[in-house]
Formats: sequence, C-alpha cells, structure tokens
Amino acid sequence: MGIVRVSGPQARSMGEQLTRLSECRPRYAHYGPFYDSEGQVLDRGISLYFPGPHSYTGEDVFEFQGHGGPVVLNLLLKSVFKLGARPAQPGEFTERAFLNDKMDLAQAEAVADLIESTTEQAALAATRSLSGAFSSRIQTLLDSLIYIRLYIEAALDFPEEEIDFLGDSELAQRMQQLRLDVASVKQSVRQGKLLREGMSVVLLGQPNAGKSSLLNALAGDDTAIVTDVAGTTRDVLQQAIHLDGLPLNIIDTAGLRDTQDVVEAEGVRRAWAAVEQADRVLLLIDAERGFDHGDQAIVDALDRHSTNFDYLWNKIDRLGQAPKIEKKSGQWHLSISASLGEGIDLLSKHLKEAMGYKQETEGLFIARQRHIESLEAASKAIECAADQLSVGAGELAAEELRQAQESMSQITGEFSSDDLLGEIFSRFCIGK
Repeated sequence: MGIVRVSGPQARSMGEQLTRLSECRPRYAHYGPFYDSEGQVLDRGISLYFPGPHSYTGEDVFEFQGHGGPVVLNLLLKSVFKLGARPAQPGEFTERAFLNDKMDLAQAEAVADLIESTTEQAALAATRSLSGAFSSRIQTLLDSLIYIRLYIEAALDFPEEEIDFLGDSELAQRMQQLRLDVASVKQSVRQGKLLREGMSVVLLGQPNAGKSSLLNALAGDDTAIVTDVAGTTRDVLQQAIHLDGLPLNIIDTAGLRDTQDVVEAEGVRRAWAAVEQADRVLLLIDAERGFDHGDQAIVDALDRHSTNFDYLWNKIDRLGQAPKIEKKSGQWHLSISASLGEGIDLLSKHLKEAMGYKQETEGLFIARQRHIESLEAASKAIECAADQLSVGAGELAAEELRQAQESMSQITGEFSSDDLLGEIFSRFCIGK
C-alpha cells in the first residue's frame, strides 16, 4: 500500500476533484477510483478526509491510500501537484502539528525517535514521550518553579504585605523538593538518552590480542575475520548490537603498533580517532603473552588522551584460568576468553553498569542531548537561586528562577529559536 497525504486549506477540494466524491464525510473510508485532471482513472483505493483542527497537523488533511507501486504513486502525486500542492519538506507534517499546538516539541521529536527505534525498549519509551509522559514531567517541574518565582516576586513587588520569604519554611521545603525533582528527571532523561543513542565501545590493543574475536563474541556472528596472523584487521569495523535493550556500537580497530605499511598506518590513525569519540575503551591484552612494552605504549597514549579505559585480559583459557572482574588502582580488570565466549556475561554486565543503564524501563521516556543540556542549565540556575535566597537576595533569586524556567521551557518548545526548530524537523523522514 502507498499513501499520499495532503495537508492545508485546499486539501478537501483537491481530494474531491481527484476522487469525484460528491460528499467527503469526515473520518470515513471511501473506496473508489482516483482520477487525473483529464478524468482518466489512475488507481483504485481508499480516501480519507480529516477536517482541521481534528487531524494530525491541525489543518484539513486528505489521504489517498492506493497500491504501493512507485509508478502509480508518482502519477497520483503529479495530479496532486497539478492542482497546486507541493512536495512536503522532511518533517513538515509534524512541524505543522507543533505549530498548530497539536503536540509540543518533545512529542514531535518522539515521532522521529519512534520511527528510528532499534530496540523494543526504545520504541516503548518513544511511545510514552509521544503520549506526553515526558512533557508532563517537565510541566510539573515548571509549575513548582513558577509558584516559587511568583511568591518571591510578590514579596518584592508588594513590600507592604511584609512577606518574609527568608523565614517561610514552606518556601524552603518547596525549593528543596524542586531540586530533588529536577535531579530525578535528569536521571530519567539520561536513561532515555541511552535508549535512543546507545553506547560507543572501542576495542583497542596490539595485533592478535583478540579484538576481532571479542567483536564476534559480542555480536554473536563472524563479523570480523579471525586468524593467527597479526594485523588481519586493518581498518575500523563497526557492529551494532543490543544488551538487554541498550544499543551498543562496538568498534573493532586495527592492532596498534609501529608500522611502515601505509594502509595499516591509516588504520592505526582511525583507531585513535575512534577513541576520541568513544563512551568506553576496552584495552585487550594477550594474557598468555603477558603485559609487555607494546601494551605499555598504548596505556601511555591513553593516559595522554585522558581516556578512561578497562583492561581485558584475553585468552585465559590457555592459562587454565576462570573469568573474573576486579578493580585495581581505580581501574577495572576483566579476565575473559573471547574465542570461547567465557566472561562475556561479566563484560556485558560491566558495560551496562558503567553507563548507568537500568534494564527496567517502566515509565521511562526517550530523550536527547539537548534535553539534558536544558535540564543541566535549569538545575544550575535553581541552585544559584537557592544560594541567593539564603542571603536574602530575592531579586537575584527571582532572575535565576526566570532563567531556569526559560531553559526548561526549551524542552517542550515554548521558548525555542527558529534555528533549533529547523534542525530538529529537518532530520525527519518525508511524510512525517
């Protein structure tokens, strides 16, 4: 099936001309032919009319649901364009829904996130955001913040009322509760961002340390070529997997060593470029060979990059050792056998804990980096407001709360620049 959707004030008249319907009943499925401007039948299918504001975009919407072949759909599109319609921009239907107050910005983003979901957990979280769960949490924070701000401003504007906001225990309690609630929402937002964006993990080590074997063990298939020849991997390999709903982008890199081979040297350069962007770096060491100067050179380079990493002692099966995990001098050491899959469960659990991922996603919503940044800015302003209140600087406290309110309102789009809106909706697919 293929769908052509038209939105705007002329949608109904265009629909009536192309279907020859004498009456378009709202939200009623009409089956019949679709005509071109010369009266020739292009296809037969279902037509639906949704009058505004009770439609997805808030405008009049007409849908033609016909056969999904590209040729017949193109003929139908040409007929619609001939009547004055134009092709929609990416995300324009959802943008119109936002501009017509059918949804806020967080809900609009959730539409794209639902489409792009790679796990069931992410899809469910996006659905909750689309239904308004995230926006509701933000609005609750805003209501509390606005109450405190108005209370302080009233004390400043009407001094004759002798409102003592410094000695008001209720105000202090409300401020403390607001800080706790913001912290709780920030934690949920971080979880939501993890569900949406996942985690980038780089496998680093000398040639033949077992990086490709580990990639295959985590992926569950032979993504990378595994041989006893050192330096088999000469480029960066990426594999997307899921750990209990957490999207994971595993990056297998070329073995790190000094080389005169131009291709291998480029692979080493790309390996370090991947490290710069990684959420986590796993340094694989051949436990049978032991830690040598080559491994030390990599550790020194990681230290120069100020990169946090974990030690993975691989090939423990050759030493007759069992998998384990322990912390030494502030760094994690895991003993595994990538080729036999031993210790992979320990590694998976460690990665989830390192990112603060919780598998229980009940009530969780999808979120983005900009949401975290807005909440961080709001949280910082609220802390400053609390400090100003403690020294009796009511005007400064009220201004900090105003800034916190503005930062929070950017999440739902109440305060958003045109550039931000353009960036968000341009990432949508056509037709949404």
